[in-house]
Amino acid sequence: MDFPKFQRLVEERTGFRTMENPTASGEYFSDSCGDLYNFFLKIGPGAVIEDISYFTTGCGFGTATCSLVVELAKGKTIEQAASISSQQIEDQLGGYPEKKKDYPERALEALKVSIEDYREKVRSGAIPDFGAMEAAQPAPAVAAEAPVPAPSGGGKVLINLR
Repeated sequence: MDFPKFQRLVEERTGFRTMENPTASGEYFSDSCGDLYNFFLKIGPGAVIEDISYFTTGCGFGTATCSLVVELAKGKTIEQAASISSQQIEDQLGGYPEKKKDYPERALEALKVSIEDYREKVRSGAIPDFGAMEAAQPAPAVAAEAPVPAPSGGGKVLINLR
């Protein structure tokens, strides 16, 4: 297990927030340990996940796993996100302790529920079929500006306050 990466994921909690007005959401409750996992999706043209966030009542492993799902799913289409595997998550962390091996399945179940929520809303006509819309093209690359030279005087900046 990549412990420094695990620690970073727990500290930074990438994507840990509830989302205002998500396109879709879904939750999974683990009756084995009492953890709750909830994913929020903002879907755009091309059925691309433009934004994804989560809330969990889980421990560090739950937080780290959900953060990995956020990293793996953001910018992907619904179909690509639906095909994320437990093994992909496990590989991102360099493995899980034996007693924590089911965490990827838990997080993926919540993601799949949110994806199904999106699909059901499209089927019912509650939201437009973003998959039928052309995905936005990435903005053209902008040439990098020339670096600003460091101030003389050994990198010190003098600020006069008046």
